[in-house]
Order: sequence, then structure tokens, then C-alpha cells
Amino acid sequence: MASSAEARVVAPVRSVTLGNGLKVIVQEEHTAPLASVWCWYKVGSKDEGQGLTGVSHWVEHMNFKGTTNIPRDQVKGIIEQFGGSWNGYTWIDQTTYLETATSDALDRMLFIESERMARCLYHPDDCESERTVIISELQGGENDPDQLLDQELVATAFKAHAYRHPTIGWIADLESMAREDLYGHYRRYYVPNNATLVIVGDVDADAAIRQVERHFGQIPAGAEPPRIRTAEPEQTGERRLTIRKEGTTAYLKVGFHAPAAGDPEFFPAIVLDAVLTGAKGINLWFSFRVPPPQRRTRLYRALVDTGLASTVSGGLLPTAHPFLYIVSATATTGTPLTTVESRLLQEFDGVRQQGVSAAEVHVAQTQLKARLVFDADSVTNIAHQLGYFETIGCPEVYRDASARIDAVTPEQVAALARRMLSESNRTVGWFDPLPVPDDVSRRHSEHERA
Repeated sequence: MASSAEARVVAPVRSVTLGNGLKVIVQEEHTAPLASVWCWYKVGSKDEGQGLTGVSHWVEHMNFKGTTNIPRDQVKGIIEQFGGSWNGYTWIDQTTYLETATSDALDRMLFIESERMARCLYHPDDCESERTVIISELQGGENDPDQLLDQELVATAFKAHAYRHPTIGWIADLESMAREDLYGHYRRYYVPNNATLVIVGDVDADAAIRQVERHFGQIPAGAEPPRIRTAEPEQTGERRLTIRKEGTTAYLKVGFHAPAAGDPEFFPAIVLDAVLTGAKGINLWFSFRVPPPQRRTRLYRALVDTGLASTVSGGLLPTAHPFLYIVSATATTGTPLTTVESRLLQEFDGVRQQGVSAAEVHVAQTQLKARLVFDADSVTNIAHQLGYFETIGCPEVYRDASARIDAVTPEQVAALARRMLSESNRTVGWFDPLPVPDDVSRRHSEHERA
């Protein structure tokens, strides 16, 4: 087997499309007797209509609640009896489900996903109980200042595109949606011609495709789901927001409209982020669980080494449409947000005016390519990457990532910085905490000691 992410990317990958439109991708990896199955749907929060924000995420929850042939209390156990794991997630462009287990469980994993595609139940009682769970999840996020600021920053940066809506949805929509809304969304988007099934592991590709045909081949294709047509207009001036709620820590976020994954400027953008905040991978499922190397980056030295911030981070993710590059900083106790912001914007202006050095670009490229290895260090991660980039419409971005990183020049990074980091393209968000009442602080302190 290949010993690096670069070799794995070019390893043989089988791709077929069934008669009903289901795309099937299979990659054999025989290093361990494991297989990972991911079923991807081209539906996320950007595909939600008026009054239905959060419906894709809610539908994902419902699709763990049993099917015609799988009782709700057995969905988890089918995979766990093989010692495997299962999960799923929804984001702005996609919804996906996964199982990773011993390769002899492949048939059961395919059975689960075929059931999930065609025969979920949506019992009214389950819909109502899950409404409570999701609203509680939303309210928990609103109590996290960093998460709340991130949500409000995105909603402020976007005026027209549906990326402005949080994946979990807005509270009024979650309170008003009915079972028919959920089931209608499920039947509209959970059709084989809107899905990609990925299998990676200790399997025979031909045999695996035959198994897929047996489980999925009789599911009828559906009508082509509606696609978003709205393009975000160019931002013409800085936008700002300030959240003032009780809290103990001040947060700053600056967001810039950034290239989509298929844009030629995407790789110069991730090199720029690596110079500023540290190299990350391009695996949404895995990369951000591993802290980036930061101590030599520009913003770490400018904000953390100087004592202005306790943390600084950057986030630029591969998306189907142009999204945001967001830089976040946590102010140290007693440091005004004005001071943190001033220093951060000074660093952005320096990059815009002077560019980056060849040495900085070389370090960023080396670190980014190392992160690609971690992005594909298991059958689960390989399967994720194959399906994720297929779903957002640019599988070549994953396949050619190492070469594209190598091809980035300091001049390309400088040109991208001049455009992307401009004042008119940015949205600045503050979480400026209000004092916590003494009795609340005392109860919190007593709880921590207990």
C-alpha cells in the first residue's frame, strides 16, 4: 500500500454511476481488515427555503430514528456489534452519514444506508422530541460567546447568499416547522441521483459494487432537487457588529469573503492562512482536531507573544461557493478589544502592502503537505475526502492538492492578500462582555470547586 497521502490520492479509485443516478466510489486499502462507508447528499443549510432554516440538520437527526426494516433502538447496535463506529454531520453544502467497521460488516453498512435513503419513518413523536433536543442545542451554542459571535459574524458578512443562515437554523423556524416539512425535505433530497456512496478499505472493488447494486439499485431516482442560484454581491464597505452579554472573556473575529474550493485562488489563500495562523489540512472531519504549528506565524507573534491575546486562529474551509476566511482572537484579561483589533489590522495591512517572503511560503507549503498526510491517515479519513470533494463539485482539488500547494508563489499570495484582506471586504465582530453579577460569579466558582 502507498505510504503517503500523495501516493494514496493517485491510487486506483473505481467510480461508477448506477442506473438510478447514484454515484459509487470505491478505493481498496488492504492494510487492515477494515472498511469505511460514507453516504453523501448534496443538501445543506444553503439549500433551505424561507422558514425552513435548520431543516437539513433536523432531518439528519431524524434519520437515526429507525426505518421500515430497522427498529429505532437497533440502528446503533448493528454496527457496534462489529466493534465499529458510526456518525453523521450536516454543514452548509452537504449532509453525510458514515460507518467504519471490520470489512466483513460491509453488507450491513450498505443495508443501513440503503434503508436510510429510502425508508426512514419520521414518527410524529420522534419529530417533536427531536425539536426539543435541537432547540436545546441551539440555546447551548448561544451561551458560548465564541460560537455566538461566529454565527452572527457570518450572518452579517452575507446579505443575499444562504450561507448566512446557521446550520442549526434560527429559533423561530425550529419552533414552527412541522413533521410534513421535515419529511418533504427528506423525500426531495434523499434520492440516489443526489447522492454519492463512498467505500474505502479491505474490500474487492468489483464485489463491493455488486453489493451496492443489490442494496441501492431498485431505489427509484427522484426529480432533480432545486439548486441555489443567488450569488453574494461584492461587499463594498466594512461591516461591524458588537455583542454585549454577560461574560468573562472578550473575543474578536474578522471575516473576509474568500475563494471557493474550485477557485484558482483557493490554494494561495490556504498558504496565506498558514503564514498568518498556522497550517491546517483540508479535511473538515479531522483537520481541526489537530492544533496547527503556530509559534512562528505572524499573528501568533503579533498577538500571543506580546500578551494581547491568549489564542489566535484562522479558518478557511473548502466550500462549493465563496465563503469566509475568519481570523479569531481571544483577548487577555484587561486588554481592550480596540488594542487587539488595532494590532491585528496592522498585520493585515502589512501583508497587503509588502506581501510575504519566499521563506514563509516554503515553510507553509512544507507544513501544509505534512497535514495532507494526516488528512488521509485512515480508511475513514480517505473516504471522507473522496466524498466531501465530490459533493462540493471539485474532486480534483483533493486529488491534486499537494501539486497545487507546491505551485503557489509568493506573488500569488501577495496578489490574493491585496484583494481579500481589504477593508471593504471585511466584517469585524466583537464579543464585549458585560460584568457577571457577583452572585452568579460566586455560584460558578463554588460549582468549579465542587
